[in-house]
Amino acid sequence: MSSVSNGVRASSLGVRWIKSSHSNAEGNCVEVAALVGGGVAVRNSRDPDGPALVYTPAEVAAFVAGAKDGEFDHLV
Repeated sequence: MSSVSNGVRASSLGVRWIKSSHSNAEGNCVEVAALVGGGVAVRNSRDPDGPALVYTPAEVAAFVAGAKDGEFDHLV
């Protein structure tokens, strides 16, 4: 797992950030990036220099599975 800590400045990671094609034109997007060592960083596209949250692949897999199953639909 990556040695990158939660809250690190997202722009300092030197990674390729990607966002969903479903993101809206106002820039309200969550962006993700693969980290060396297997972690996944997440940032707010409106604050590219702001903090990144770092998750393990297992945490991301659990979240994605829940999203696919509709477990978070009540939030939008």
